[in-house]
Amino acid sequence: MRVPARLLPLTAVTAASALLTGCFSSAGSDEASADGKRIRVAHMLPPRSGLSPLSDDAFKLSRWSTAETLVKLNADGDAQPALATKWQQSGRRWTFEIRDGVTFHDGTKLDAEAVVRSLTKAAGASPKPRILDGVELTAKAEDADTVSVTTGTEDPLVPQRLSSPQLSVLAAKAYRGKTVNPVGAGTGPFELVKVNGTSSAALDRYDKYWGGKAKAPGIDVKFVPDGTARAAALRTGEADIVEAIPVSQAAVLDQDLITEVPMPRTNTFYLNTEKSVFKDASLRAAAREAIDAKSIVEGVYEGRADVAKGLLGPALPWAAGLRTPVKHTKPGKPNGTTITIGTFTDRAELPEVAATLQQQLQKAGFKVKLDVREYANIESDALAGKFDAFILSRATVLDSGDPVAYLYSDFASDGSFNLSQLADSSVDAELKRAGETKAGAARRKAVIEAEAAVLATDAAIPMLHERVIQGDAAGVVDAAHDPRERELVTVDTYVK
Repeated sequence: MRVPARLLPLTAVTAASALLTGCFSSAGSDEASADGKRIRVAHMLPPRSGLSPLSDDAFKLSRWSTAETLVKLNADGDAQPALATKWQQSGRRWTFEIRDGVTFHDGTKLDAEAVVRSLTKAAGASPKPRILDGVELTAKAEDADTVSVTTGTEDPLVPQRLSSPQLSVLAAKAYRGKTVNPVGAGTGPFELVKVNGTSSAALDRYDKYWGGKAKAPGIDVKFVPDGTARAAALRTGEADIVEAIPVSQAAVLDQDLITEVPMPRTNTFYLNTEKSVFKDASLRAAAREAIDAKSIVEGVYEGRADVAKGLLGPALPWAAGLRTPVKHTKPGKPNGTTITIGTFTDRAELPEVAATLQQQLQKAGFKVKLDVREYANIESDALAGKFDAFILSRATVLDSGDPVAYLYSDFASDGSFNLSQLADSSVDAELKRAGETKAGAARRKAVIEAEAAVLATDAAIPMLHERVIQGDAAGVVDAAHDPRERELVTVDTYVK
């Protein structure tokens, strides 16, 4: 039963609101706030690296539409023009034509040298941006408007890689000294003008934006780690857009103000195929048959998740339409066999998921022990195959928007995150084929065939796909609801 918002204890509202009092007063220029309402945004996580685009902070710059990349992705993960208008491949070399008429927020012009500078800084960073892990990438200006990007081996995903917010193109001023400072250095419709450490930031509209004038005069950002406080900011009108509202708080908010966005994240039950109980494929099948994912979604996630039909969920909208039935091994009889399931406390729902699975598997005839620790204290044991099974909430696409890297790391014989200890030649062959297929429809089909090969082994049982809950106040128009968390406030977003 959902409790109406008016029944939330007044003390909770007061305490949460106190954290936000005055925090959304305009921090931008007075001129920018004179011709419309600035958008007040409450973020969950504060900056961890001074808003450096070479860190995960890059996704904040992208969500504020201040820093841009050569390429962007559509809903299917296909590369679309952004700061580059077109590109072509010749073996290991890709050539990108740079958009004309683009200026950085400091007034300097975007050209090939600026692109090369940003990509070279990223490729030489330590640590490297995630999207370049294991990738040898060099960039060269062929002329004023053309950049060539060369990789160590032929890579069909170079355009998708260049869509990562961590490969944003910034003005030369951003790279003075050892850190990267994005203030006043982007190309987007909003200019980052002020950062107050880990508490707030302000952006003003950039009227010379190449893509047209933004509808809002600016953005005022507050970092609010406390979930109750973020929910209160939406309830009391202190914020216009609120990210990552906790499930427990969503139930007491006006349901017209929240949107549940499917995430490319799957809660999966990994079974150890190398040794002990689940080396037997029939017992893996028995475990699969015993699991009632719907009851987990309804009981643990209060219905705010999606029951899994495969490893890839609704955040990848093309996946469901390509699937065909998977042929599984016939289930065997557990006969009281003891299994140990591991998981971790860092994601609040997982211990409860483990307890529910324990009941379901015991009902099917297994004896179940649980080992629940902090992730830092359990990861090495999980990777070493010390559990019969492990529960993990796993991101299924990385920064390229492509799921092949996830499938390979988790299920290839030499995968770096192979919790199932799976070594299956048919799975390896399908993963290799998917990885070598050019981006587009053919690659998506190959990905689903690789997924089917994994599912047929019952080495991993996908249970549910998580959602993130975003709050938009009643006056907000055209806020983005992006599963990849790259967009939030766009050129078209404004407050009535």
